[in-house]
Amino acid sequence: MRSLSGLFVVVLALTLAAPNFARSESLSTPSGGEKVAAEGIEKGGPGQGFQPEAEIAKGEEVPATFGPIVTDTAIPIEKGHFAVQPTFGFSFKTDSFTGNWKRGSTGGDYQSFSNDWKIAYGPIENMEVFVVIPVAYNWARNVDEPSPDVKRSASSGGLGDLNLTMKYRVVEETKCLPTITALFAVDFPTGKFKNLNANDLETDEIGSGSYVFTPGINFSKYIKPFIVYANLWYSMSTDHTGDDGKKHPRDTVTINLAAEYPITEKWVALMELTSSWGAGRLFGPKANTDQEDLLSVVPGIEYMATDKFAMAFGINFDLIGRNEDATIGPLFSMVYSF
Repeated sequence: MRSLSGLFVVVLALTLAAPNFARSESLSTPSGGEKVAAEGIEKGGPGQGFQPEAEIAKGEEVPATFGPIVTDTAIPIEKGHFAVQPTFGFSFKTDSFTGNWKRGSTGGDYQSFSNDWKIAYGPIENMEVFVVIPVAYNWARNVDEPSPDVKRSASSGGLGDLNLTMKYRVVEETKCLPTITALFAVDFPTGKFKNLNANDLETDEIGSGSYVFTPGINFSKYIKPFIVYANLWYSMSTDHTGDDGKKHPRDTVTINLAAEYPITEKWVALMELTSSWGAGRLFGPKANTDQEDLLSVVPGIEYMATDKFAMAFGINFDLIGRNEDATIGPLFSMVYSF
């Protein structure tokens, strides 16, 4: 994984050094839709679909899309516009992935509810800044190993780790090139991660305890009739001290892929393949945590209700992993742009 880390840093450096091919006459709408000012043409809706200029020139229309639910988009929001996107998820823990990629017992019945609020803004052309405010609530029932008070059920919730992300489009899509956007994100350890109550059966552990710094690259491309997306990120976590001592977390490589297929003007089919892979550390002491890997799939459907409001529904399935929970559960997201 260290060689992969080095390759990623090189690719990111080259991308950041690339000239800005975005043209001033072509701006992205709040939906990520392309607007060609010279022709007065504006396509798109509140999601992250877009109308490539090359397709406009040929007189073809690309229906607006919501964009993937988990995979991040590449086209930034238009300058001076906002978008608010709440995403709701409910997961059921079905198995525990062991250190050798096998499925083991969960040791009880575990469920989690998540509600993430994403607020995005375009401060300048080709740039998007957004924050994500996560809230989670966990349940544990019929646990094999009871708490000190001999409790086998518990529940707890609260604020998770806040996220701040900045994206800048360095290459605008052409007939041959995809949209390429450089990204930098920071997670703040605002969620509870220590001084945990043993009687809560770990349901009160909401945060990671670390600041997480993530450089990355997002891609998107219209390949008729599909719109495809990709993320390549490298995350580095700071050391922290939890209830069980000093932690030196591993770095993480995130690789996400997604594709949309517009069925009608209003309905869009979605498929996502998301993954995270544990790595060594580029900086600091050697990692002293288990390597965690997870590969998941999210089939979904999108509905473009109006020019400003859209919805998407999907179901997350964790396929394979190591030292992670295997879960299944629905995801529902809405976005309103203004």
